[in-house]
Amino acid sequence: MLQPCAAEGFVSDWKFAQKNVSEELAQLHYFSFKKCQKDGDVFFHITVKEFAAPPPGIFARFFAQADKPVNQSTGPFLPTGWGSSLIDALSDCVRIIREFPYEGDENKATKSVTSS
Repeated sequence: MLQPCAAEGFVSDWKFAQKNVSEELAQLHYFSFKKCQKDGDVFFHITVKEFAAPPPGIFARFFAQADKPVNQSTGPFLPTGWGSSLIDALSDCVRIIREFPYEGDENKATKSVTSS
């Protein structure tokens, strides 16, 4: 009897559009994340790229990146994450957002809008 294959075993059609790994064809997945801080909530938009094949020199197929930096006062950087699955890359990116403060002007703007 034929056993059904797991969903991970199927290759999506879009991946066949890539002719060469150097083209770095990727499907984009979008997420929103609210960081609650004492001086106001900050909303992050996270884009996860699912590469048809890992970029040259990289072994993971998923790359997540937030839309704004954290830790601006000390050393600003964009939260990112790599992983062999979407959840791995997204979780790494969210972990960094949670770990480091957002010190930009957006939380002040959110606070003034909510207090009016």
